[in-house]
Amino acid sequence: MSKSKADDFLQNMAIELAETPPPPAVQPQRVKAEVTPSRAGLKHIGGYFGDETVEKVAVLRARLRLDNSELIKRAIDELYSKQAAKRAFGDA
Repeated sequence: MSKSKADDFLQNMAIELAETPPPPAVQPQRVKAEVTPSRAGLKHIGGYFGDETVEKVAVLRARLRLDNSELIKRAIDELYSKQAAKRAFGDA
């Protein structure tokens, strides 16, 4: 009488498992995060934005030829100046 395909499969799996030695234990290596000199002393500020805002950022980066950090800094500086002006004139 012939065996079923399932029996053949299970028998082959048992043979492969018996012949395969277990992999050696690998100790996780801790990699010390290195801060590049250009980022030393700086803080990361990030956010999650929708597609519309991401597209605006991409267009502004291309038009102004700025990277994300420069673009965010410029936007914060402009907003801060507007808020300072409103306070100076009593609008806030």
